[in-house]
Amino acid sequence: MGVRGGALDIHEGLEKLLVKTAGKYSVGDEVTLADLCLVPQMYNAVRFKVDLTPFPTINRVTAALKELRVFQVSAPSEQPDCPPDLKN
Repeated sequence: MGVRGGALDIHEGLEKLLVKTAGKYSVGDEVTLADLCLVPQMYNAVRFKVDLTPFPTINRVTAALKELRVFQVSAPSEQPDCPPDLKN
């Protein structure tokens, strides 16, 4: 299955769930633990070049979360020990 195949399975299930629960964020309009888990998951999906176009709800929620300063400053690429090849 590999990284990409497993990621697609996870994202398919998550998309189905978020269609039912999402507001601005994963569960309504307040940041929850679900969002804290979603952002690093999406970071790695992008890093490993997973095709995320079939997941519009996940993409919308992730984009909204990335607008929040707390997620911007905690991004892996913003950490002092981030390897140069992973910097944005």
